[in-house]
Amino acid sequence: MADIHIERKHSLGLLEARKVAFEWAEMAEEKFDMACTYEEGDTADLVSFTRSGVSGELKVTPDLLALDAKLGFLLGAFKDKIEGEIVKNLDTLLAKQAPATKKTPAAKKKPAAK
Repeated sequence: MADIHIERKHSLGLLEARKVAFEWAEMAEEKFDMACTYEEGDTADLVSFTRSGVSGELKVTPDLLALDAKLGFLLGAFKDKIEGEIVKNLDTLLAKQAPATKKTPAAKKKPAAK
């Protein structure tokens, strides 16, 4: 069995991180035929996922997403590819949710008094 552990720190807070986790779970169900269950908590959420040869959890906190997965014997051979795909998906979803940096307009200068 091969194990995957991925952590992504963020500054989204629990509500926004929850949106990322929901999107990730939907993508995992559609794209990878995973069965996902989502448990909301007061301080953290847990997404459990499974399919033949894979099981794991995505823990969602106000400042961290932590994914742990166990791959069966056959899928263990593809660990690097699977891990790379998960990293890419999480990073894409986090970047999409990240708050845009606000640009402050340059201060207008008053013309000098004559």
